[in-house]
Amino acid sequence: MRLPDPGQSAPAATALPRGPHPAWIVAAVAFVTLIGAAGFRSVPSVLMNPLHEEFGWSHGTIGAAVSVNVLLYGLISPFAAALMDRFGIRRVVASALVLIAAGSGLTVFMTQAWQLMLTWGLLVGIGVGSMSMPFVATITGRWFVRQRGLVTGVLTAAGATGQLVFLPLISALATEHGWRLPAVLVAAIALAVVPLVLLFIRDFPSDMGVTAYGAGPGDDTGMRTRATGGAARALTVLATVARKPVFWLLAGGFAICGASTNGLIGTHFVSAAHDHGMPATTSAGLLALVGVFDVAGTIASGWLTDRVDSRYLLVGYYSLRGLSLLILPMLFAPEVEPSMWAFIIFYGLDWIATVPPTVALCREHFGVDGPVAFGWVFASHQIGAAVAASGAGFIRDIQGDYDLAWLIAGGLCAVAAIMSACIRRRSPVDGAVVA
Repeated sequence: MRLPDPGQSAPAATALPRGPHPAWIVAAVAFVTLIGAAGFRSVPSVLMNPLHEEFGWSHGTIGAAVSVNVLLYGLISPFAAALMDRFGIRRVVASALVLIAAGSGLTVFMTQAWQLMLTWGLLVGIGVGSMSMPFVATITGRWFVRQRGLVTGVLTAAGATGQLVFLPLISALATEHGWRLPAVLVAAIALAVVPLVLLFIRDFPSDMGVTAYGAGPGDDTGMRTRATGGAARALTVLATVARKPVFWLLAGGFAICGASTNGLIGTHFVSAAHDHGMPATTSAGLLALVGVFDVAGTIASGWLTDRVDSRYLLVGYYSLRGLSLLILPMLFAPEVEPSMWAFIIFYGLDWIATVPPTVALCREHFGVDGPVAFGWVFASHQIGAAVAASGAGFIRDIQGDYDLAWLIAGGLCAVAAIMSACIRRRSPVDGAVVA
């Protein structure tokens, strides 16, 4: 089927008579793109020890560079969602991939810590931030009505898949050939994805003359809307949603989510395992295995989000995650014991299972501004991750181990569960907030 030129006026939306709905093609390319973004973002956790050994930079210094990356990954997200409204999904995502390629490729020339901040921190952080979870919310919000929660779970699981694909490969390459080869590989893969985005991603279903998947008669989901200002809209939405307590409850819980996943486990698990005598390739394999179970857990969470109150899901996810972190310090050993296998399986199932219910709550409470609002909620996720990435590194430098970091994170997860329980339900009939 020939795709229409994006510059042409959109034809009237009609249903396709046969064949797969274009929404599934767009979702498939988005899945591949998100796999890459997740893989690019997870690379620094594997390179922490090689960089420390070659340059003598402390874990806190390298963790600070990772903090810049994850902080920008979050702060760019709401603006990226608004820019997708203004300039289109294809242009924003393709530009982001080019930034990632530049940032990763330039690291091979660095000799100072500030250059790590500039390349992997600034350039890659902006790039992956432009393809973060608000990208998922934009795709699902425009292209899907039916099975929206499930597709949200599948696309979110792409992050785990990227981690699964990249971490063992990056670890093996860094061990055998040094850290520079993986950096070049990331740059090459980022550039290779650009043509897929330009060829197959479309901004709205109406651009292809179809309706959103599952849209009924009179449903205008997926119809092209008038472009609005990117940065201005992002800030306007923030000013609006910040007046509602539900926004701060979601943002606070998601900040703790980021601290306990990307910031702590994602950045420091390999280093912590190395402290206990476990080979880097083994610990990287365990972290990748988290990604295997995260795929199943996040897809299941999306399925549950279509059927169960999202608030209850968040309470359960955060509570169980906190308990697992409290016992983690007792599980590290030179060899992988059965108890560590149990932790990896459980933590994988819970890793980003919080995303589908959080997206659903943003859509429920903020309506058409839901994707941009979720961008700001996700920004809090990355602020929490940035604080944990730096904080855990400094705890390691001062205490000589990560034990205190795991315990703090476990306690914070209990706080997130309480915050989720305080979110009030919104009536589907009149939009009123009820108990």
